[in-house]
Amino acid sequence: MEEKGVAERVVKIGAVRVGEKQPPALIAGPCVIESAELCFRIAEQAEAVCRRVGVPYIFKASYDKANR
Repeated sequence: MEEKGVAERVVKIGAVRVGEKQPPALIAGPCVIESAELCFRIAEQAEAVCRRVGVPYIFKASYDKANR
């Protein structure tokens, strides 16, 4: 329900729009970056699954364990 004078809350992350009245998207990745190779492997696999089921994918990861 939209209140009068309140804008719809939507954020654009790359080509994906996330927020009110938007389809679900998956934001996922490793908690800590162990290597670039592992990040690319995770991103490629997650993207392939999301593409198959029609869900937008946004990769996320932390460079430091304390950032989780």
